[in-house]
Amino acid sequence: MLQEFDWPVRVYYEDTDAGGIVFYANYLKFFERARTEWLRAAGISQQQMVQDYQCMFVVKATAVEYHAPARLDDELKLTVVVERLGRASVQFVQEAWCGDHLLATGKIKVGCVGATSVRPIAIPDQIAQLIAA
Repeated sequence: MLQEFDWPVRVYYEDTDAGGIVFYANYLKFFERARTEWLRAAGISQQQMVQDYQCMFVVKATAVEYHAPARLDDELKLTVVVERLGRASVQFVQEAWCGDHLLATGKIKVGCVGATSVRPIAIPDQIAQLIAA
């Protein structure tokens, strides 16, 4: 499987709350962006999955632990690690860092579903091979 994948994100005003720190739910957006870029780096286009395989990934479960706040203009490093590749799902561990400070840790599980049925299906072999490479 891919080793740790890193993706940079800058904190913008729209990401912050009234206290000037990143609103907690925005870490899920940051993690989503990092997973999307991880997929691209692995050679997987989400649009192509729908067009060629009639399937897509959807988030099944999330759990996020918050350790320290990020603030406006901070440069964050988001990490993506595949913890487990199943027949129809992928379990990720993701982290948000600002310098050497761990800000948040997330466990995100995505499932593969049919593009029209939105019912669970097996991850196509070609996609699973790219994820495992």
